[in-house]
Amino acid sequence: GAALLYGDGMITPAITVLGAVEGLSVATQFFDPFILPIAVTILVGLFSLQRLGTARVGAMFGPVMVVWFLTIAILGIKGITRAPQVLAAFNPWHGVHLLLTNGFHGFAILGVVFLVVTGGEALYADMGHFGIRPIRYAWFTMVLPGLFLNYLGQGALMLVEPKAAANPFFFLAPKWALYPLVALSTCAACIASQALISGAFSLSMQAIQLGYLPRMAIRHTSSHERGQVYLPHVNWTLMAACIGLVLGFGSSSNLAAAYGLAVTLTEVTTTVLFFFAARRLWGWSTGQALLLCGLLLTIEGAFLGSNLLKIAHGGWFPLVLGTLIFSVMATWKTGRRLVWERMQQATLPRDLFFADLEANPPQRVSGTAVFMAGNPNGTPVALLHNLKHNKILHQRNILLTIVTDEVPHVSGADRVRVEPLPAGFQRVVGHYGFMEEPDVLQLLQTADLAGGPLEIAKTTFFLSRETVLDTGRARLSRWRKWLFALLSRNAQTATSFFGLPANRVVELGMQVEI
Repeated sequence: GAALLYGDGMITPAITVLGAVEGLSVATQFFDPFILPIAVTILVGLFSLQRLGTARVGAMFGPVMVVWFLTIAILGIKGITRAPQVLAAFNPWHGVHLLLTNGFHGFAILGVVFLVVTGGEALYADMGHFGIRPIRYAWFTMVLPGLFLNYLGQGALMLVEPKAAANPFFFLAPKWALYPLVALSTCAACIASQALISGAFSLSMQAIQLGYLPRMAIRHTSSHERGQVYLPHVNWTLMAACIGLVLGFGSSSNLAAAYGLAVTLTEVTTTVLFFFAARRLWGWSTGQALLLCGLLLTIEGAFLGSNLLKIAHGGWFPLVLGTLIFSVMATWKTGRRLVWERMQQATLPRDLFFADLEANPPQRVSGTAVFMAGNPNGTPVALLHNLKHNKILHQRNILLTIVTDEVPHVSGADRVRVEPLPAGFQRVVGHYGFMEEPDVLQLLQTADLAGGPLEIAKTTFFLSRETVLDTGRARLSRWRKWLFALLSRNAQTATSFFGLPANRVVELGMQVEI
C-alpha cells in the first residue's frame, strides 16, 4: 500500500498540472510547443515551495478551492441549460444498459469512467489530518455538488457539440474566461498535488520510524501543528519523477492509464487493510467486515480489471515503481533484522556485564556517558568497545533506548521509563509513536534521572556505527545485499537524526557480516 501511494504521489502532480496547462491549447495552437515547458516550470516551483512548510503553502488553499468549486459548478449549470435531457444520467439503468449491450467494450470503458473518482484515495488519507466531520461538510456541501454539476454540464455540451469531446471542461467556458480558468485550474491542480506530496512526506517519516526506510533528514515546518514535516530527499525525488513523467508521456491523456491503475491498486489495498482494521481494532464480526469489504472489492475489482487492460499503454509504470519501492522497503527491513541478529550474538548479557564490572572495576572519570542501545535489555556494543579500548567508565552512565510503538502518538505519561542499574548505571527507555520524531535531548532533560538533570556540556554520547560486509552467505541474495549496503552507507547518521550535539558524540565502528 505504501509503495503504491508513492507512485500515486508521483503521477498526481504530473497529470493534474499537465491537464490544467493543456487548456491553453483550447484557446490557441500558439501555446502547443510551450505546454510541456510551462508544466515543468510549474512543477519545479511547486516542489521548491515545499521547504516553506504545509502551513505557509496551504494558507491560500481554502479560498482558492472555494472559488474553484463554485466556478466549476457555475460552468456545469451553464452547460446543463443547453441540454437539460442530460439529467437523465441519474438513472442508473443507462449505465447498466451500456455494460450489458456493449460486452467487452463496455468493460473497457470502466477504465476511463474510473478517472472521475480519482482523488478518493487522497480524501480518505486526509481524514487522518482533519478528522471526519470537516471532510463530510466539505464533500457534501461543495465538492460533490460541484463535481456532479460540472460532469453533467460536460455531458450536455457533448450532446450539443460532439466536437467538444476533445476537451469538454475548457469548452464549457466562454472564450473571455478561458485564460483565467486555466490559471485557476492550475492553482487547483497544485493544491490537489499538495495532498499527495504532503502524504509522501508523512508516509516516509512513518516508514523510517517503523524501520522500513533508512534514516533521512526530517525537518519540522511548524512549531504549532504536529506532523507537518518536510523531507528534502523525498521532495527532490518526487520532483525528478514528475518531470520525467511529463516529458516521457507528453500529455495528460497518455498519463491517464498509469494514473488509473495506481489509484485502483491503492484503493483495493486500502479496502483489504480496512477489513483487518475492522476485525482487530473495532471488533467487527467476520461476516460484517466481509459484507462491506466484499461489496467494495466487487466494484473496485471491476475498475481494476478494466485498468489492467492499459498496462501496455502506461499502466506498467505504477507496477514497476511499486515493485521497486517495495523491494527497497523489504530489503531494508530484512537487512536491519539480520544486522540486529548479528549484533545480538556479540552482545554480552547484562547480568554477566555487571558481574565482570564488579570483579574488575575500571578507572572512573567525571561526567556523564550516554550509550545508545537498540536492545532495551542487552549491553550496548559501544559500551563494550569503550571499555575494551579506552578501559575507563564515566561516573554516571545512561543506557538509552528509543522505541517506536505501533501507534501514531504516545502520551506524555508513557513517554519515558527510567530503571536504576548497578555500578552507577541507569537505563532510560523513550517511547514515540510512528508519527513522532524522537527528541533525545528533550527526553533526557525531562527524565527523572539519578544524579540530577543532564548537563549537555559534561555529557558524552557514545554510538556504534556498523559497516555491512557481504560474506557470501545465502541469507540475502547478492543484489539485495548490495542494495542494503548502499542504503546503509547513504543513511543519515544517528547523530543528525536524533539531533545530538556533534562535538559531544563519539562513534565506535564495527563490521557486521550478513
